[in-house]
Amino acid sequence: MPLVPSYIRDLASYKPGKPIEEVHRELGIKNIVKLASNENSLGPSPRAMVAMKQAMVNCHRYPDAVGFKLRSTLAEKFDIKMDNVVLGGGSEGIMSTIMRTFLLDDDEIISAANSFIGFRVLANASGRKINWVPMKDHKYDLQAMAEKINDYTKIIYIANPDNPMGTYITHEDFDAFYAHVPERVLIILDEAYFEFAKSLEDYPDSMTYRYDNVITLRTFSKAYGLAGIRIGYGFAHEELITNLIKVKVPFEPSYLAQVAGYAALDDVDYIQETLDINQYGKDFFYNEFSKMNIKFIPTAANFITTCWSSAEEATSIADRLLHEGIIVRHLTGFGWPDCIRISIGLKEENRRCITALKKILS
Repeated sequence: MPLVPSYIRDLASYKPGKPIEEVHRELGIKNIVKLASNENSLGPSPRAMVAMKQAMVNCHRYPDAVGFKLRSTLAEKFDIKMDNVVLGGGSEGIMSTIMRTFLLDDDEIISAANSFIGFRVLANASGRKINWVPMKDHKYDLQAMAEKINDYTKIIYIANPDNPMGTYITHEDFDAFYAHVPERVLIILDEAYFEFAKSLEDYPDSMTYRYDNVITLRTFSKAYGLAGIRIGYGFAHEELITNLIKVKVPFEPSYLAQVAGYAALDDVDYIQETLDINQYGKDFFYNEFSKMNIKFIPTAANFITTCWSSAEEATSIADRLLHEGIIVRHLTGFGWPDCIRISIGLKEENRRCITALKKILS
């Protein structure tokens, strides 16, 4: 028998956006702008940075295995019990734990094709049957997903807003879909971009539902600027959380991650500045793209996906932007070869991106 299962051997690994250091090393370009990974260009939460510096003297100690301080703070903030909260190494860390905790041999998974690639890797690595449902108008086709539910369905994954399209499902969409979901099926609602979408009137904040079979995932990586620390959290019924905690990696997240997350939650001014910068950048890109006749998908997140005439054109545009010192994300790996995702950065970063695009397209 082979040492490596076929579903692992044939697995396509996750390929992140190019780091700034790699582009500098390969092309010798300085003053690089990275708009590829939906990071917060404002930098980390200042309160989180202060808290981590003060906490570093205790890095020889293991972190609190139950994450009491951060979990209790999250519980208070969202008006739930601490037993409804789980922590992880980013939201993907919790996704991985969900797979290990709840999937049995014959269980199946349903999600949208060409949505968040991190979940796709985890799902394929589980070795279970996955029903990938094509998107419709760059959105989750919930009606088609509901039709895929069968006696073996165990997990349904929905990213809301979606990455990489930036689209979202509405209250009405979710209510109609949930009516078709049996209680034995777990719905993972990945709300990594929650902070950017929550002000939308028809956005279905999953915390208003409190369904026993819904697991909400959120992260400190985006709005709070802590992508490099790797910390996420989840909300669910206490029975689900109890079993997730049994299975999750011991002492995860790290001590510094827990300290940073706790401090960042209190950084109200930073979050507001982040949202203001994002809205300004979104308006700027919308206006410039429209003037340049660049097709784009309206977004509920901190990035905008642009659509081009062909995969060849998208490849060329992304490569030429790279040589101008602008790192963007060509979405071939996501299954959208004619699309480029551009993160919304600081004002000057956004301007440099548009200036480079104008130069390329002229």
